[in-house]
Amino acid sequence: MIAFLLLPQSATGRWLAAAMLALCAALLHRPVDAQTRDADGPRQQTESPYFLVRGAATGVDQLPLKGTEVSVQVSGVIAEVRVVQHYRNEGQAAIEADYVFPGSTRAAVGGLQVRLGERVVTAQIREKQQARIEFAAAKQEGRTAALLEQHRSNVFQMRVANILPGDDVQVELRYTELLLPQDGRYAFVFPTVVGPRYAHAASQGGATWAAQPTLRAGEPPASRFTLQMQLDAPLPLQDIRSRTHAIDVVQTQERPRHASVRLAEGRGPANDRDFVLDYGLAGDELAAGLLLSEGRGPNAENFFLALVAPPKAVAATQIAPREYIFVVDISGSMHGFPLDTAKAMLQRLLKGMRPGDRFNVLLFSGSSRMLAPQSVPATQAHIARALAALDQTMGAGGTELIPALRRVYDQPKAPAVARTIVVVTDGYVTVEQEAFALVRRHLNQANLFAFGIGSAVNRALLEGLARAGGGEPFVITDPVQAPEQAARFRRMVESPVLTGVQLQFEGLDVYDLEPAVQPDVLGERPVVVFGKWRGQPQGRMRVQGHTAAGPWAQSVEVQPAPPGQAAALPALWARHRIAQLADQEALEGGDAQRAAITQLGLDYALLTPYTSFIAVDQVVRNPAPGASRHVQQPQPLPQGVEESALAIAGAEVPSTPEPETLGAVLLVLSVLAMLRRRAQRTRNRSFTR
Repeated sequence: MIAFLLLPQSATGRWLAAAMLALCAALLHRPVDAQTRDADGPRQQTESPYFLVRGAATGVDQLPLKGTEVSVQVSGVIAEVRVVQHYRNEGQAAIEADYVFPGSTRAAVGGLQVRLGERVVTAQIREKQQARIEFAAAKQEGRTAALLEQHRSNVFQMRVANILPGDDVQVELRYTELLLPQDGRYAFVFPTVVGPRYAHAASQGGATWAAQPTLRAGEPPASRFTLQMQLDAPLPLQDIRSRTHAIDVVQTQERPRHASVRLAEGRGPANDRDFVLDYGLAGDELAAGLLLSEGRGPNAENFFLALVAPPKAVAATQIAPREYIFVVDISGSMHGFPLDTAKAMLQRLLKGMRPGDRFNVLLFSGSSRMLAPQSVPATQAHIARALAALDQTMGAGGTELIPALRRVYDQPKAPAVARTIVVVTDGYVTVEQEAFALVRRHLNQANLFAFGIGSAVNRALLEGLARAGGGEPFVITDPVQAPEQAARFRRMVESPVLTGVQLQFEGLDVYDLEPAVQPDVLGERPVVVFGKWRGQPQGRMRVQGHTAAGPWAQSVEVQPAPPGQAAALPALWARHRIAQLADQEALEGGDAQRAAITQLGLDYALLTPYTSFIAVDQVVRNPAPGASRHVQQPQPLPQGVEESALAIAGAEVPSTPEPETLGAVLLVLSVLAMLRRRAQRTRNRSFTR
């Protein structure tokens, strides 16, 4: 935009113009503004994902993962998942393969085994550092070994050492998870790809796993992906659908409570976005009841799971005025479909506010800016101004979430107003713990809801933010879902919470409840309680509290566990306790809960941040393990994410120029234009003489 200017003819003018052009370029390309530097200290290099460069090592198979097979068995409200990864070395050199892959945020990963030819090696759970020592020793000795580690609650890394040319290694992992109804519908999510994470190396979130190789946009994954499900429900299944993938469903009138689902063939890549399937049950019944697990042996423990339907919503006129602050991610990974969808969704949310509400909008990437110094009334003029600002926004730059959240919590708040913070992002950052701690510290100031937009969002960040902020996560994988999720958000925040929640057990001796203290309950989602019990399985549980309409209560009778479901409850209880301890650790800082989390992982054979699965073949197969080549299996670029979300590994990610930057650039351009006019007048006078 500055190439059209004519440079002054004098030496001084040319020097001044050149200096100003250099200043202009520096301002436009600066990576972060002063505000962010002040908040976070000196900016360092980031650990960024990068594009795979083929042919870098002759004879080395850079794509050893040949396929992933997923099979799911859903029984009632519990899903048991089996994932088999096939690794085959089609090169001429022995390799060690690393593969970063996603998982469910609710998964209790409790099993791993490796099949090498006719031999099957069952993995053992170990303390994380001990597992790494055993893996390194096996690799050095030439034994085939597999190590499964957890980097985030939804990000795992598989390392397989000593894969010889021609080897076909199958690594199988198993996990269970709880399916919770929302609006009367159940949903199962299987993430297939880890989106490119923006990692600020100076923060706790700096992580080498984030610097993963990625395929170019439009390049299909080289590995095959299959998924099949078996659904068994207590009531007839209705309206089985997937909005993310084409599926084939088999269901008969003779067996309405059972259905088989698999991915439809010939529909292009399936593992560049989350697989999401949801279904309804006949009637109005939600999963209300107690699910019991009775242990065996003299020292065995008994577990239970309780799901209780929340109260109905009341008229919006009975709800006090609220304040909403929308925190919108406009970083590079949001460019295109995610940001366009965010704009459309925010338009619906803003237009749906009541006249007595107040709101503000904060846009953030490498830095942040707010619509107004403080929240403004939800008038048509203010809403129109906010929508105009959103329309002029394009995604670019890094994702500095922590400074944005700090700026929101620094906003003054009226004591009588209920504040709700709405974070809109794809979650491609690695600062989950810092974010959870920050939100939890300010829970008395505001509830926080998280909207994730994209085909493979960081669900761990979104669910953790909502859990820490007493809100609810929302995920939008395609533009069609935006109106539906916006409407669900409005129904939830306009519904009365169930406050003063109390649980009373009559006839059942319970202990170790998770959560220990029941929080306020939002509308349209169930109460979920894990725990242990002693004695005989009898009696009932009574849940009571208060809504805007008055007292509310519901009783749940003790029910025997359906066959096949009870075995998963110990792992699910432990997984829930581990999540609570991890949240507490993030709030306190450091690793104060390391010992407790490690012991739970060892006692219940679960993958945790401090425990790992290690499987070692006893046969020495590689006589020259030192010559093995290290290979990082690349990720596909998530559907809808553009290449601007990636950078050279370790390179600086530029931010979007902020208003003060653009103002400085305009000043430089104005001076250049003045110099051009002065040079033109000088030439005209010389010509007249």
